[in-house]
Formats: sequence, C-alpha cells, structure tokens
Amino acid sequence: MTDRLTITLAQLNPVVGSITGNIEKVRAAREKAATDNADLIVCSELVVSGYPPEDLVLKPFFLDKVEAAVSAFAKETADGGPAVLLTAPWRKDGETYNAALLLEDGEIKAIRFKHDLPNYGVFDEARVFEPGPMPGPIDFKGVRIGVPICEDIWTPDVPECLEESGAEILLVPNGSPYDIEKNDQRLQHAVARVTETGMPMVYVNQVGGQDELVFDGGSFVINVDHSLAVQAPDWEEAVVTTEWHRDHSDVWVCAGGVSEKPSSGLRSIYRAMTLGLRDYVEKNGFPGVLIGLSGGVDSAITAAVAVDALGSDRVRCVMMPSPYTSRESLEDAAEAAKLMGVRLDDVGIQPAMTAFEGMLQPIFGDAAADVTEENIQARSRGLILMGISNKLGYMLLTTGNKSEMSVGYATLYGDMCGGYSVLKDVYKTTVFELCHWRNQNKPEGLLGPAGKVIPERIITKPPSAELRPDQKDEDSLPPYDKLDDILTCLIEGEMSVEEIVARGHEPETVQRVWHMLDLAEYKRRQAPPGVKITHRAFGRERRYPITNSFRRIL
Repeated sequence: MTDRLTITLAQLNPVVGSITGNIEKVRAAREKAATDNADLIVCSELVVSGYPPEDLVLKPFFLDKVEAAVSAFAKETADGGPAVLLTAPWRKDGETYNAALLLEDGEIKAIRFKHDLPNYGVFDEARVFEPGPMPGPIDFKGVRIGVPICEDIWTPDVPECLEESGAEILLVPNGSPYDIEKNDQRLQHAVARVTETGMPMVYVNQVGGQDELVFDGGSFVINVDHSLAVQAPDWEEAVVTTEWHRDHSDVWVCAGGVSEKPSSGLRSIYRAMTLGLRDYVEKNGFPGVLIGLSGGVDSAITAAVAVDALGSDRVRCVMMPSPYTSRESLEDAAEAAKLMGVRLDDVGIQPAMTAFEGMLQPIFGDAAADVTEENIQARSRGLILMGISNKLGYMLLTTGNKSEMSVGYATLYGDMCGGYSVLKDVYKTTVFELCHWRNQNKPEGLLGPAGKVIPERIITKPPSAELRPDQKDEDSLPPYDKLDDILTCLIEGEMSVEEIVARGHEPETVQRVWHMLDLAEYKRRQAPPGVKITHRAFGRERRYPITNSFRRIL
C-alpha cells in the first residue's frame, strides 16, 4: 500500500471519429505526465471516440477500430511510465457501454462502465449505450479508486455504492458541455458527492467544440474539506499534474496546485462562441468563413467572433445594399470591416430585385407589394452569399439571433442560409451587451485586434432589416427588452401565459409572442447548427411539434 500518488489530469480536445488522432493526444499527454513522474493519467469521457459519438457507436466497424486502437495503446504502458485511465465505447457480451479502462503494465487491467445514462437535454446516451452495473472500486497500487463517469455523480447512488465498497478517491471522466449556468452546477454536484462520501474528487472535463456543443474544460480537484485544490484553465487544453498523500486520518489529500479562475458572464459566452466556431471550422476543414455584413449589430458581432476565432485573413465579408439600405449602414459596415481588418466586397441586389419583379409580374399581377418582396430581397442576398461560398469554399455564417429565431423574424433560404450560427442561442439584448463588452475586452489567446472593433453607431442605432423605407424591428416586434424576457420565460422557464403576465407584461403581447414562437418551429427545423449558450437551446434540447394546435389559452 502506498501513501503517495501523482495523478495527471488530461484536459484534451478530441475530434469525434478521429480514433488515431485522439490516441495520439493521450499519448502526448502521457509523455508530459511521465516527465512529472506521474503514476496515473486520467482522461475525459469517451476520449478515444470523441464525445458525443452519437450513432457512430452503432457501427460495429467503428467499435472494431476503437477496441483495436485501445488494445495496441495498452501495450505501450509496459514501458514503466504512467498508467492511463482511458475512456472509450466498449463491447461486452454483445452490448455496448460507455467505459473507463485502466491501462497498466502493458494490458487492460480493469474496466468500469457508466451506470447512469443521461437522456435529457442534449443527451441521448440511452439510445446507443447500455447502462453498466453499479461499479466497484479499482485497485491501483494498493489504492481503491472509484471511477464514476460524468452523469454518475449527478445523483448520489453510484458514489454511495463506491463508498460502501471501500473506494478512497473518486476519479471522474466527464463530457460536460458548456452553458451559462453549468460551472456552478458542476461544483454543486461535486461538493455534494464529496460531502456524502467523505472522498476527494478529481473531475476531468474535455474542452473544444463539437457541432452545437462546446466544452469549456475547467477540470478541478476537491478535497474532503471542500477546498478547491486544483482548478485547471477553461477554454484550452491542459495537462495538469497533482500530488497526493494520505493524512493522519487515512484520507487522501491533494496538495494545492494550478488555480485558474473560471470565466463567467459575457466573457464565458464570448469564449464559447469563439471556441465553438473555431473548432467547427477547423475540424470540418473549411479554409475560412463568409459573412453578409449589413451594418447592423448581429452581423458585426458575428464578424468580431469570427476574426477572434480564426484571424482576419480567414474572414471575408460582403455588403449587399438595396435601394432601402441607408448611408449610415454602408458607412458602418465599411468602418467595422476596417477596424477588424477584413476584406469587404460590395454586391448590390437592385439588379436581382428588378429581375425577380419582371419574372414574377405575370403571376403577381396587380397585387400590392408586401412581405413577399421583402423576402425576395433576403433570398437574393442568400443566393449571392451561397454562390460566393460555393465558389471560394468559405463556409457562410448566418447572423440571426435567438430572439429572431424564436419568433420567425427571419427568411427561409434568405438570411437563414449558411452552415453555422454563433448567435443561434443568444438573445438580442445579450448581443448588444456582447458588443459593448468586446469593444472593451479582448480575451487572451484570441486572434482579433485589441480595442474597439464595432462602431458605436452600430450598437446605438435602432435595429432594422432595411427591407422597406424607414423600417424598424419594433414595427413588427415588441421592444427587445420585453420580447427577450417573455421568450426566456417561455423557452427556458416553460412558464404559463398567466405567470408571465404576472411579471408585468400585457396579456395580448404574451399571447402574440407565444403564438409566433410556436408558428416558427418549422423554420427552426431548417436552421443551421449554432453554439449552445443557455440551458434550453433550439435543436436537440427543445423539440416541439410543427403541427400543433395548442397555441391560445386567453
């Protein structure tokens, strides 16, 4: 029995499906751990396959490759270096599990399976994995290690079982995606489990973007006295080695080490957007991104995020004026492009408007102009942007925010064209706040210029789609502060109309917003993926029927 351990936390950014590449990341982390004389390296959840692997794990051929790679890597641990607590999808007796595997002395010494499979929000693990039995501890150098996997610590059952089985330390691999409230929730659950079991906890989370999910890292160690012994940085890969000893009460204690304060508020939202976009572009092999820069606030902050994530040389912008585009918008778009250092091309849409008017006149006849003509403008812009995207290979970013996507204030096959959205889960009021914040802050490691990147007039002028003379968003929508509060109540809070009215909103306004929210479901089903920010993002987290008559109760 030993009274000292050295444990390394491998907070890595795996790529889903890149089995060889992910193993190489773990190998490099193990080499670093070896220089620190570590006994054991702990990885985040499903690091070999990448998390979440979704239906990849239903492919027997994929699992064959995973298992072969893990078995080969296990042999490398015969070199006398650190053991590895590796994580991967794994088959046993014809079933597939979310597994943690101890690689030591050239072999797979122990395997434990995830017991609690989340089946809510963005999680759908019960669809592709079987729940494992209650895990017992693993003997490692005479120390009884408990290995609950992610969701296993969100309820007391698995840690309690490990305590009763004699575990001494909890090592927890995690794939815990970011939302604005998640960091506090993780700490609360971790502290609760430490309190209940009397065991310290090592919490290892992954980092990086995967489709609409983004993982913020922020791995940590909590001692039995609730002290935060180690706090790894968020939003970046980190390999952190920790020193442990038994105290006089035979309780394992981690010596204090790395302590990085997690980001919060607007800073964390901005980091989530930049990391989510960067990894979506990089992992899918796009050379850069294309943005329709309108002179408005949404496209401006989208461009700022893109420049910070990728660098100005990989961001290209296009201004597409119509007869309704104001001089101020032209000036503001040009100034924003200059401040960010991006190329701005100008492609007027008047010829397209005239052409469509002529083509459709035999059908439209003398019908008065209405939203149809406005949508044709938006779709003309979408056609231009998609053409440039196809020709140059740059991925088009949509610029609509959560407020607009909620109520359908967007045009299918127009401004909704594109491959990714950084604002999909960001309300309009937060967009304004982010613009002010970015003009005053530039997080370390981002690639854009310091200082102001968004002209002040873009932030302060009344929002407008500029699809008709003197148009303002509030001609069609409630003021954004009221709209966003109502939407937050309906979407994140699932509150009733009566409850929202009790907050001071007019009943007719609440009813109208709810009606628009439900009617726009068919549009959202056709929207591109975007970075998850709140605990109730559109897509896999919120699924309502398109055909739905439950829309009016007042």
